[in-house]
Amino acid sequence: MKNSFSITAVLLLLSCKALAQDKVTLEVIFQQIQKDNPGLKMYDAEIRSQDEAAKGVHNWEPPEIGGGLWMTPYNPALWKKGQDGTPGMGQFMISAQQMFPNKRKQDAEAKYMEAVSSVDAEKKKASLNELYAMAKKNYYQWIIIKKKLSVIDQNEKLLNFMIQNAEIRYKNGLEKIGAYYKAKAALGNLQNTRLVLENDIKQKQVALNTLMNRDKLTVFDIDTIYQVNDYAAAQLDSTTFINSRSDIKAVEKDIQLTYLQQSAERAKLKPEFGVSYNHMFGFGGQPMQYSLMGTVKIPMAKWSSKTVNANVESLKWKVSSLNQQRQMMVNDVSGAAYNMKNEIALKKKQIKLFDENIIPALKRNFQVMQLAYEQNTEQLFTLYDAWETLNMTQLEYLEQLQQLLLMQAEMERILEIQ
Repeated sequence: MKNSFSITAVLLLLSCKALAQDKVTLEVIFQQIQKDNPGLKMYDAEIRSQDEAAKGVHNWEPPEIGGGLWMTPYNPALWKKGQDGTPGMGQFMISAQQMFPNKRKQDAEAKYMEAVSSVDAEKKKASLNELYAMAKKNYYQWIIIKKKLSVIDQNEKLLNFMIQNAEIRYKNGLEKIGAYYKAKAALGNLQNTRLVLENDIKQKQVALNTLMNRDKLTVFDIDTIYQVNDYAAAQLDSTTFINSRSDIKAVEKDIQLTYLQQSAERAKLKPEFGVSYNHMFGFGGQPMQYSLMGTVKIPMAKWSSKTVNANVESLKWKVSSLNQQRQMMVNDVSGAAYNMKNEIALKKKQIKLFDENIIPALKRNFQVMQLAYEQNTEQLFTLYDAWETLNMTQLEYLEQLQQLLLMQAEMERILEIQ
């Protein structure tokens, strides 16, 4: 029994470790954001609310029913039939009235109401694009942090080698002490940088957990594989942004919605018909009577159409405003895209110089200095100087790479590419 319990405990421990080592990809984060982010659920609820409201458009006005005395004298004695056979006076009347809706008016209103949610549907996509961009930026920054920690691991080993070697040489009178303390201080600085970077990872975890609407302290790791995309041939004309940007599509939908609202307003000028029926019970021997009448509302009359005409004119200017807003957005994102395209091209050239020239040369320089130091032909100060230059350049390279990845995330946000 004890052995069985021990085996189970070991299996559970191994399972927990395996789960802890699972690495979350950017695609998984996107799926979680799309599924659970409360901002997107807010849009879903608003869209559902608007769609439900549209279902009640084809509605009739409630019927009106009434009853009471009709043309009845105040003196109750006159209600009764006279002794000479004269009929009494007064009647009890019941009435019913029903207005019939204008179908064209309702159809125009229905088209407008059914299209209201299309604006928020595009706004939801635009919000999702912003959330994806935030996730990408935090994810890429986390990747660079892990690469910086890897550089720190390597440099700590190199500094420990220099420090230990210098201690031995100093005891044998073969080394000056000055560079030794510089190396010790540099090791402390690396350890301090490690603490900062590890805290930065926690911040990125919190940020991504927040976007995914998970427990903010959920611990997970990420896959450090990334891809640098090429946007040199990307089409950045106005048609591209009109077809791809959800926020611009939302304005376009708003323009279409305003036209539908105009049609609905004009439809209010169409007449509506109704019918009323009254039945009278006569007092004092009077015969029963009735009245049947048709009614019509004439909203197109000059004195009753002012509000509708004013609303139609107001909506015309709203369309003009929305068209200018759309043009402004296209102009802004087009300029931002061209600037980002140029910056990405420049950053790629800079990183290529680091990859092909600067870092390989500094690595060879450090290797030469290290070999010379091991052969007692160079001092620790010279080796430390070569290491310091290499370390700073490696970190600068990672900063440049981070800037490139963040630019790429921004470019994909502008082009609305997942």
